[in-house]
Amino acid sequence: MQVGKLKNRVIIRQVLLLLLCGAIGWYLKGKLTPQMPGLSAMGGGEPSVLVQKITASNISPQAAYIAHVEPIKSVDLKPQVAGYIEKVLFEEGSQVNEGDVLFVIEQEKYKATVSLREAELDAAKANLVKMERDYKRQVSLSKQNIASKATFDNAESNYLQAKAAVKQAEANLDLAKIDLDYTEIKAPFSGYIGKALVREGNYVSSNSTSLARIVQVNPIRVAFSMTDKDFLNIRQEYKNEKNANIRTQLVLPNGKIMQNHFMSRFNDNEVNSDTATIAVYAEFNNDEGYLVPGNYVKIMIGTKDDVMALLVPQAAVAQDEHGNYVVVVDDNDIATQRRVVLGDVVGENQVVMDGLAQDEKVVIQGLQKVSDGQKVRSSLIDATEEEL
Repeated sequence: MQVGKLKNRVIIRQVLLLLLCGAIGWYLKGKLTPQMPGLSAMGGGEPSVLVQKITASNISPQAAYIAHVEPIKSVDLKPQVAGYIEKVLFEEGSQVNEGDVLFVIEQEKYKATVSLREAELDAAKANLVKMERDYKRQVSLSKQNIASKATFDNAESNYLQAKAAVKQAEANLDLAKIDLDYTEIKAPFSGYIGKALVREGNYVSSNSTSLARIVQVNPIRVAFSMTDKDFLNIRQEYKNEKNANIRTQLVLPNGKIMQNHFMSRFNDNEVNSDTATIAVYAEFNNDEGYLVPGNYVKIMIGTKDDVMALLVPQAAVAQDEHGNYVVVVDDNDIATQRRVVLGDVVGENQVVMDGLAQDEKVVIQGLQKVSDGQKVRSSLIDATEEEL
């Protein structure tokens, strides 16, 4: 009897152990096995999705190019005269206007030189008056055959030298005044000034490096290259149009889109034979200061006339190893995967080149819930609601 009971206990324990192992295995399988898209929906009813109708809209096809923002004007300020910096009169990184005084070099020496040259000019003029009076007297005496030729010639020579001395003194005074003006270093044009590279008390000369740099940022230039084919297409399309009529968008590094127009544009005079591209330079208004020299932006140039195109929301487009596809829902709420060929991006939408027809409904929310051929519960949303 004891042996039988012992065997029963062993069997019960083994059964319980097997049941426990099975339960653990079942639990782990449920945790570790990945769920395929749509399986949960298939086991739990029809998934709910939002759909939107494909519409045709007028769009302006655009060609996009990467462009470099650069100033139209830039200058390194350098001194024309030597001396110690007496004043720095600007805030680094600020807007300055043409003619603003930015640096002042000590002026005492140059003011003294101007005073000296003025005195030299006064002396030269006084001497000229004397030499002119003597010359006129010798002319009068010569007419009366009283003065000798040597005396006359000497008076004439002194007079001419005195006139030349006045001209030289005037020139010396002008140069002294120019040097005095050079002690005030002014902005040659309006723009933004960078860091001051010298401080008050520093000694500078005409051989010194730059004191600061100014760049003009409004208007500003955007430089880019386009293929010779694109260049010819745009030139032919806008053959007789003004620059302001060329449809242009600038996409900034942060994604902000600027609706803008060329103020003016020009292109290089030859195609680069290595790249088959031509350099194009366009000037833009930059009142808001969003275009910063050195930045890279995307410039998008649209065609002259709008064209009709089918648009699909970008949220409706998915990708796999075979390419782009959308999920189309028919009138019986059956979802079908459809391969599409896409064109340009237009805002939040994308142009459909092939694969869809107008008024077909595509899933824009809930793609991950749907399997190909599955029945769904669809809710139609208007395109304007989706934008909101």
